[in-house]
Amino acid sequence: MNWSSLLASHGLLLSGLVKTIYLSVLAIIASTVLGAFVGFLRAARVPGLSLILRLYVEFFRGSPLLVQLLFIYFGAAYIGLSGITTFIGALVGLTLYEGAIASEIFRAGVEAVPRAQREAAKVLGLGRWTTSVHVVLPQALKVILPGLIGQEISLVKDTSLAAVIGFPELVNQSQAVISNINQPMLVLLAAGVLYFIICYPMSIGARILEKRRAS
Repeated sequence: MNWSSLLASHGLLLSGLVKTIYLSVLAIIASTVLGAFVGFLRAARVPGLSLILRLYVEFFRGSPLLVQLLFIYFGAAYIGLSGITTFIGALVGLTLYEGAIASEIFRAGVEAVPRAQREAAKVLGLGRWTTSVHVVLPQALKVILPGLIGQEISLVKDTSLAAVIGFPELVNQSQAVISNINQPMLVLLAAGVLYFIICYPMSIGARILEKRRAS
């Protein structure tokens, strides 16, 4: 393995790493907000919205992210939305896909709170909003957070699929380095290490939260 040739191309890998982190952070924020919104509405069983939200969740959870990214990016160009860049296509695709999965985590967390808690809050005269924020949410978060962090770790790894639409994240830039130095195993090893550096602290956080929940 020619490490010197890899070091000579480190700029491409670091550029890909920065773009991966940037895409991951924005997608995590957007998908978490979307997931919370959809999850709480599904748990509340809002009339008229339940079926629509269920169709959204089932469609995006039930189809491959790779297909969704290709459809969103190239489909947007097909219908004349020329302003859709590879970054926007990747962000929208990840948000919709990961948001559907996160919504089920939020819904499960809310529904894990005993109904008696809500009934007791109602007896005490607490409003619906106060009950949701101060009674339901603190208890639901104990269930939600470990699974949500685990999903966010998967999201970071899923950003690698953005390479298929040309977004210059870590995998895409790794392919460019491989073309330059013809050392595929070395470059992929380096890319794997960089993904590990991002994801391992998150997995430690998930384990800590899981232990606190169990204690």
